[in-house]
Amino acid sequence: MTAATLDHGPSRDNGLDLKAGGRWTAVHARTLEPLIDAASHAGKQGQGEVRRVVFDASQVEQLDTYGAWLIERTLRIWKSRGAETELVGLQASYRNLFEKVRSGQQKLTPLKHKQTGLVATFESVGRTMVAVTTDLATIFQIAGQLVVAFLSVCAHPRRFRITSMVNHLERVCWHAVPIILLITFLIGAIIAQQGIFHFRTFGADIYVVDMVGVLVLRELGVLIVCIMIAGRSGSAYTAELGSMKMREEVDALRTMGFDPVEVLVLPRILALMIAVPILTFLGSMAALYGGGLVAWLYGGIDPKIFMSRLHESINGQTFAVGMIKAPFMALIIGLVACMEGMQVKGSAESLGAKTTDSVVKSIFLVIVIDGLFAVFFASVGI
Repeated sequence: MTAATLDHGPSRDNGLDLKAGGRWTAVHARTLEPLIDAASHAGKQGQGEVRRVVFDASQVEQLDTYGAWLIERTLRIWKSRGAETELVGLQASYRNLFEKVRSGQQKLTPLKHKQTGLVATFESVGRTMVAVTTDLATIFQIAGQLVVAFLSVCAHPRRFRITSMVNHLERVCWHAVPIILLITFLIGAIIAQQGIFHFRTFGADIYVVDMVGVLVLRELGVLIVCIMIAGRSGSAYTAELGSMKMREEVDALRTMGFDPVEVLVLPRILALMIAVPILTFLGSMAALYGGGLVAWLYGGIDPKIFMSRLHESINGQTFAVGMIKAPFMALIIGLVACMEGMQVKGSAESLGAKTTDSVVKSIFLVIVIDGLFAVFFASVGI
């Protein structure tokens, strides 16, 4: 292969012939630029202006986007001067590339100037607020579609996919019982140990029973379970729906006349709303058992005394507060998981990013809802 060349000379009828050869690629930019400048400034030929320019590319051995743009730039320069231009001899394998360059489809992405200081801070905050607003709007949109699908199923019960819901209920609830019991048992044991360790300084070991009972039943029981479900089942929902979106199975359902929300989203969210209260109850009992065991072995509090004090410190309202939160948190986890799954694009990177976003957003919203419920119950005196 030869280096890039460009010969130019006059032709009849005040014309200009340009003959290119060699490798017209970005590697030879330093050679090509002077050749193009010389050909573009050929000026007058003999007694008159150049009226016609013929660019012969039959000897071009290699051509990339850079070389095609140089050819196009040269022709545009002469065309702006009033000359007729013509490209001849270009190999068939390079014609598509040249046409894309000529039509302007090959555009270089402009480099973004990196903002610094206060401007960058405000820009980041603004983009974050726009993203949050968009996510909230999408969640409300899916919630509305879910309500419509639920009402439609209530009007036509045979359309409800009970088998799908039971399958998801088994995976979300039954398969999660061992890990939920283990984690909540350990949490209850740790709370009791730390409470006894610090209360012992004041001679108030017995008050650890109050702390464990109220904290587990009102707050930590449901919160730990929902965080575990968001990481375990919420991410699974996002990955499943995202994979279906990538394989165009969701579009296939729409083509066949099925509502993806009714077929895919509704059974999953109903399964979550049934499973999370059950797991919350089991987790709370496991945490109390762990706390009672540590109080007995580490704090010397007899189990009978522990149960008697626990009965005095808690009531039905304490238990109800935690259970009331469970279905609402399950609904949020399901909506976020399905929303992120439906937004997956056609790449594995998008699937991974949306799965991560699903877990993070679900846990964040679960904690926010827990705080809102805490304020509400405090305001009504519960």
